[in-house]
Amino acid sequence: MDETAGRISESAARAAGDLRVVFGRLRRRLRELQEPGDLTPSQMSVLSRLGKEGPASASALAAAERVRPQSVAATLGALEERGLIARRPDPDDGRRQLISLSGPGRERLEDYRQAREEWLARSLQDRCTEAERHTVVEAMAVLERLTRP
Repeated sequence: MDETAGRISESAARAAGDLRVVFGRLRRRLRELQEPGDLTPSQMSVLSRLGKEGPASASALAAAERVRPQSVAATLGALEERGLIARRPDPDDGRRQLISLSGPGRERLEDYRQAREEWLARSLQDRCTEAERHTVVEAMAVLERLTRP
């Protein structure tokens, strides 16, 4: 039997630590791009989920976001106040409501994504060589594999 079975290699441990640090910094930098009075990370997360996955009930959103139903209710209230979501009765269960993006919510989500992608693309253009950008693209394919079940 292999003596290293179950042990984590030094390179794997270093890669994991480096990734955690770099992605944490990147996440913070992207958050810094928010305008004062902009949406909270929780609000943007719910908008992003609705944009990606489509309409959902409040309880499904709470489960997906791994927060208490009361927390998602507050988030949805703030989004509704800004006109970024719409509620409608669930056709399969009249007791529940389905939440979806409103037109302004879709626009806000697209603006949010576009601003961050433009900043990141500009940073890659200005700070990296063509070969380095190619390396990033290849590394992203490896990282994508890590996210699969």
